[in-house]
Amino acid sequence: MSANAGPSGHQPTATTATPDAVKESAFLKACRREPVPHTPVWFMRQAGRSLPEYRKVREGIPMLESCTRPELVTEITLQPVRRHNVDAAIYFSDIVVPLKAIGIDLDIKPGVGPVVENPIRTRADLAQLRDLTPEDVSYVTEAIGLLTAELGETPLIGFAGAPFTLASYLVEGGPSRTYENAKAIMYGDPQLWADLLDRLAEITSAFLKVQIEAGASAVQLFDSWAGALAPADYRRSVMPASAKVFEAVASYGVPRIHFGVGTGELLGLMGEAGADVVGVDWRVPLDEAARRVGPGKALQGNLDPTVLYASQEAVETKTREVLDAAAGLEGHVFNLGHGVMPSTDPDALTRLVEYVHTRSAR
Repeated sequence: MSANAGPSGHQPTATTATPDAVKESAFLKACRREPVPHTPVWFMRQAGRSLPEYRKVREGIPMLESCTRPELVTEITLQPVRRHNVDAAIYFSDIVVPLKAIGIDLDIKPGVGPVVENPIRTRADLAQLRDLTPEDVSYVTEAIGLLTAELGETPLIGFAGAPFTLASYLVEGGPSRTYENAKAIMYGDPQLWADLLDRLAEITSAFLKVQIEAGASAVQLFDSWAGALAPADYRRSVMPASAKVFEAVASYGVPRIHFGVGTGELLGLMGEAGADVVGVDWRVPLDEAARRVGPGKALQGNLDPTVLYASQEAVETKTREVLDAAAGLEGHVFNLGHGVMPSTDPDALTRLVEYVHTRSAR
């Protein structure tokens, strides 16, 4: 067995798998709520700063530039698949990539995050948001072509930022804890807010379509900051735009995953928006999350990322709690309740994947 292979001996191959082989992967079967040989595992931010090989290939290359280099994107996306034997790869990019691609003046500043030079605060500012075309992100199509050739039977997840989270960055001008400017528009000028989110829904839909048409076999919509909203505000002012994105890619037949942080009160609505799989952070046990979401949806999650800093015994104990809470679910994809933290020991992730595979083997 290769050093890169997990308990099943599986590893990505350099030959293109048939679509049927990818479709029968444990990850896609779980998303479709079908029986699986083991609970599939992948991690949000599995490709990134926790890996020394990532830090090496990214050295001296700004984040947004790295997202436009197909061969670099391919290598970074493959790194955690090789190392951890995860059941799915997620395309290496950033949620602001489509905004940068249409000409928004923004940058990702180390230690800060996305910073927008000219925040959108008025109706006139909406003119900054033109339509996204496949030509704007031709590097995405190229990179996904390279990836699907390398991944073999391992599925590739495409992703995008949800309209609310993108709007929050665009209106605030950068990361925020309170979202006062975004909420001021949402409450004070609901028509401007609706028009802003509708335009972002069009851009996001176009970005996801490019990824699916290039070969992504599932997509995840990150509404990272939706947890800042009350359910009534989410339903009225955010859900229509997210629903528009999910509907725009429905005809492709690929699983659609929806995830946000601190969204325990919104889980039912996030499923209602059109997701096939609802991501759950670590605050709500999966059996309770299933009750809130209702039937007909798979769930994804939800180990607290900080558990990985504890002993292996503690990690296994908390992992069993997640698997036990998921035992009655129609479909379950194991993940962390948020992204891998940069200082996480990569070996802890590798051991976690092997433990989940072994513990959940059917």
